[in-house]
Formats: sequence, structure tokens, C-alpha cells
Amino acid sequence: MGVLIVGEKSIQTDDEGYLVNFSDWSKEVAEVIAKQEGIDKLTDRHWVVIEFMQKEFKEHGTGPSMRKLTKESGVSTKELYELFPKGPAKKAAKIAGIKKPVGCV
Repeated sequence: MGVLIVGEKSIQTDDEGYLVNFSDWSKEVAEVIAKQEGIDKLTDRHWVVIEFMQKEFKEHGTGPSMRKLTKESGVSTKELYELFPKGPAKKAAKIAGIKKPVGCV
């Protein structure tokens, strides 16, 4: 278990840095995680992906597959890799405050 410090708040994470409790997520938390993941500023296109990931998580209990993410979010595979380099599904899930998608290593 780890701890993420956001402002004066301590938030529990698992060993890989994913939030333990989705209810701890906020836009401020997302910005801090993004910086840790090498993303200096979340753009409108990042938020499209983050909001899609959260919607899928709330509806299905897990993040979408990469295929579903590219087919239904309106963001192409190429753009996903530009927005979230080196593992877009995992990085987007982490920043969105949800568990690592099933099938991601």
C-alpha cells in the first residue's frame, strides 16, 4: 500500500499507485497523478478519456478494454498513445481513479 499526498489530504493507493477508494478521486487528485505519470497538463482531450473511463467503471465495475476505449470514446489509438504514452489504458485508469483494467499487465 502507498499514500498519495494531495494538498493536506493523504489518499491510499495500492502497490502500483492506483487509488484504493474511487471516492477519494477529484480533479486535483487526477492532476497530481498525471504529473507523477509524466503528463504536465491534462487537456480537454485527456478529460474525454478520463470521463469515459469513469463512466465505464461506474457502469461495469472495470475500465474499458483498449478496443472499446478507441471505438467508443472518440479518441483514436494514435491519439491515446500521444495523450498517455507508454500504456494508455493503464495510465488513463490510474489518473481516472479506477482500478487497473482487466488484462493489463
